[in-house]
Amino acid sequence: MAVIAHIRIPAESFELGRILELESGTTIELETMVPLGEKAVPFFSVTEEVHESFEQRVQNHPSVDDIVEVSRHDNERLYSLDWNIARDVFFQGVMEGQGQLLSAKGTPAEWEFELRFPTHEALSEFQKYCSNAHISLEVGRVYNPVRPGTGAWYGLTPAQRETLVLAVEGGYYSIPREISTQDLADALDISDQAVTERLRRAIHTLVENTLIAMEAAEAEEFAPVED
Repeated sequence: MAVIAHIRIPAESFELGRILELESGTTIELETMVPLGEKAVPFFSVTEEVHESFEQRVQNHPSVDDIVEVSRHDNERLYSLDWNIARDVFFQGVMEGQGQLLSAKGTPAEWEFELRFPTHEALSEFQKYCSNAHISLEVGRVYNPVRPGTGAWYGLTPAQRETLVLAVEGGYYSIPREISTQDLADALDISDQAVTERLRRAIHTLVENTLIAMEAAEAEEFAPVED
């Protein structure tokens, strides 16, 4: 079963952290990275005032081909970074462990990552990889993204799944609403009341087996991985 882990790592312990060297009082948030592969282009936003020295320092890094300011709004700038991910041992470990990068936020001192791995064993292998590579990291909260035993459809019955998908695709939740419960009832050959009940149960089951399951997952204290 898939597992999500929250990880802290010193900025100086991995290549991207060294590339995006920040000044005091500045934070950086990774918006997306497409793809995590041979040519990974991260888009990241930087808060507070960013001096030209930041862009110049990043541009001059040997692992960077180019940095481009995509947009600017108030005190936030969005950049794209063309770099050589093969030089980053940390991200290579994520890739080898079949990990997915869900979020990342950095400060001058450290970064926090949210990573998804296919199994607990894959996460353990990633920790061993980092230890062998002398990468100092802390693994904090670890949890399953859904309640165990819910299956591929998060506990929904086939009828609930069919009704909810039809409602979403048909525009039932659009503003303005594009389809009514009676329209759904006619399409499914059931009563209007049955449609309402299926949608209610489907949404309840989804929330219970995803959002509530995440909140109820046991959190582990941050503890450094021993080298």
